[in-house]
Amino acid sequence: MNHSVSLNPNALVHFLDKPNGDFTKSDMIRFVEENGIQMINFRYSGADSRLKTLNFIIKDRQHLDDILSAGERVDGSSLFPNYVETGSSDLYVIPRYRTAFLNPFSEIPSLDLICSYYDKDGNPFANSPDYILRKAHESLKAKTGLSFEVMGELEYYIISEQDKLFEAVDQRGYHESSPFCKWEKLRTEAMQAIAKCGGFIKYGHSEVGNFTESGMSYEQNEIEFTPVNVEEAAEQLMIAKWVLRSLAYKHGVTITFAPKITTGKAGSGLHVHTRLMKDGKSVMLDNGVLSGTAKKAIAGYLDLSQSLTAFGNMIPTSYFRLVPHQEAPTNICWGDRNRSVLVRVPLGWGSKFDMVTDANPLEKEARTGFENRQTVEFRCPDGSADVYLLFAGLTVAARHGMEMKEALSFAEKTYVDVNIFEEKNKNRVSQLQQLPFSCWHSAEFLEKQRKIYEEHNVFPPMIIDGIIRYLKSFNDQNLRESVKDNEKEIMKLVNTFLHCG
Repeated sequence: MNHSVSLNPNALVHFLDKPNGDFTKSDMIRFVEENGIQMINFRYSGADSRLKTLNFIIKDRQHLDDILSAGERVDGSSLFPNYVETGSSDLYVIPRYRTAFLNPFSEIPSLDLICSYYDKDGNPFANSPDYILRKAHESLKAKTGLSFEVMGELEYYIISEQDKLFEAVDQRGYHESSPFCKWEKLRTEAMQAIAKCGGFIKYGHSEVGNFTESGMSYEQNEIEFTPVNVEEAAEQLMIAKWVLRSLAYKHGVTITFAPKITTGKAGSGLHVHTRLMKDGKSVMLDNGVLSGTAKKAIAGYLDLSQSLTAFGNMIPTSYFRLVPHQEAPTNICWGDRNRSVLVRVPLGWGSKFDMVTDANPLEKEARTGFENRQTVEFRCPDGSADVYLLFAGLTVAARHGMEMKEALSFAEKTYVDVNIFEEKNKNRVSQLQQLPFSCWHSAEFLEKQRKIYEEHNVFPPMIIDGIIRYLKSFNDQNLRESVKDNEKEIMKLVNTFLHCG
């Protein structure tokens, strides 16, 4: 047994005794034959950022080989209505073997694989979000010699009938335990299923949001992942959303990743932690302090932050979350351990103090080497994001930061070490730029900065044009202000976008 994979919950990793990155077609066939698999499911992202599905019942070995070798045709104009013309809409979907997992829900034993899109000539489909992310990463590596690792914090609300036993205190649900946290079981069941599907999870917990309204209970939870290659990070978030919704359906409850579900309560974000790597080692720290490379990346995030909302905050209610005093950013700045900023540098185990031996006196020798754990957190995205395009945009922003002539100076000017929501700090706030306040506003910033995304042939112009059209179609320039005191209209918007992303 390979001890590096012996505890991996993915059934294929365990059975084949190899990491998923080494999977081959012959591995897929062997697993199918020796485990009674009867169905193959292709999974791929659409323009709405949800996983789509194509099912195959296996009829014989040749059929299985054909499926895994040739993929299948799909209608691209239905999957990407803004990016594919109806007259030339056929696309291929080709499975990526490293993504294979045993379906945790299907009554028919099924093997699922995430697919990539290819055009009529057999080239990667230029407008496919996963290919744009791949190009963004390749460009970063080519220009800087650095690779990009990312992980998301997936926040969501569970909506169910009210249970009056052991009610949690309103807006005090953070890290609450069962029985005050009613849906801990669903969360841990989801974590196990996500891990079996190949996701690398850091932890799960209940979040701040917890309230009842009109006989319904609203409970906020979060599942946080560990940093992995940026392309794999996008895949595991897509799978995680599918898993959570599937389990919600099983339990007869609703799950929403929407940024805002009512007024005056905590919204849900999709905070993204990032780190730059070289030869498998982090370059985020230099002698225990944040490195110049990390600060340049931060400068890139901040400089493009207004247009990054076009990929990370894609519905009108996104901008009902991005308001002051809600632990959501509004000002373009960064800081250490500061939750009022757009880019936060969280604790990174840089302390020289030996905490584990202090907590455990019987331990004679402390483990060292936690430098790789330092990340930088981008805090404005939410569940409406197109995960592939958001991560591609952040990858471009990291590269942009490395290329900015005054990156370190810009980082110094935008650093804050105060709570910017406090009245006494309003003068400091007045010196900072602001995030957009509507989809329309976000689209305008994307138009201004589009050349940076299109550079090195990363984002196709058609994608940028399509997103600008999509965002402006909401005509929400003054929406936040016009409905701010009209709870009925706000709830109408909330219900319209409840199942975003």
